[in-house]
Amino acid sequence: MTHRTARRRRGPAAVALGAAVLITGVAAAAPAAAATPTVSCTSSKPALALKLKKDITAALASRRGTVAVGLYDRSTDTTCTLRASTAYDSASVVKVTVLSALLWDAQRTGRALTAREKSLATAMITKSDNASTSTLWRQLGMTKIKNFLTAAKMTQTKPGANGYWGLTQITVTDEQKLLKLLTARNAVLTDSSRAYVNTLMGQVVAAQRWGTPYGRPAGVGWHVKNGWLSRATLGWRVHSVGTFKGGGHDYVMTVLTHGNSTMDYGIATIQGVAKVIHRDLAAS
Repeated sequence: MTHRTARRRRGPAAVALGAAVLITGVAAAAPAAAATPTVSCTSSKPALALKLKKDITAALASRRGTVAVGLYDRSTDTTCTLRASTAYDSASVVKVTVLSALLWDAQRTGRALTAREKSLATAMITKSDNASTSTLWRQLGMTKIKNFLTAAKMTQTKPGANGYWGLTQITVTDEQKLLKLLTARNAVLTDSSRAYVNTLMGQVVAAQRWGTPYGRPAGVGWHVKNGWLSRATLGWRVHSVGTFKGGGHDYVMTVLTHGNSTMDYGIATIQGVAKVIHRDLAAS
């Protein structure tokens, strides 16, 4: 098992998806570079769309692995996508879905989270604690998790079977749907539920603040959740989802990757994309 790289970045949370899951080592050979499909961008500011398309494409031109990108900025009605429906093993990014499902279920019965649930949720999001996630995953059960996904219209997300929550299949399309729910009023999550998730995503420990927040301008607020996992096939999965507000913009960003030779390589790919997105939006 390849633990050293991961432990350096995230402390006690192990590479394993949970107590019952064993993850095999990274394949010896680096995955071959994948052909990059065209980045698609639309915006109320055509020049911004063209700039983002050009810069995201350039940021990925020399990167190996398979990368999916999602951006939505409410302020300029800007959307960018790349491989929006490609499925990835979720790793710890699914923890935002787990917390959202927990809150959604509590809303339905008109109850607040218990002190125990809050403790588990805090560890799950701010430290990416796997044991806490496994406990909440079991508590919710597959029916409630799937019911939340239906309510959120996250039709491309397939929960991992047999407690393997980190092998949930996710896409940029669905992660962007969830981030949008967390950043604007809606009929799925109450204002208090949204505020709770955002508060925890804004308190992620310093060692796990890499990824989509990279390169954000001063004064732009952030909320983030990252995921990382190595398996024998497709090397490292490294993902980052984030929400950002300030400087005249209100945007959500998802970058999913697999086929990375190391965790650090995946992080660098994500941060290369994030940097140009933040820069282009700030200049618009």
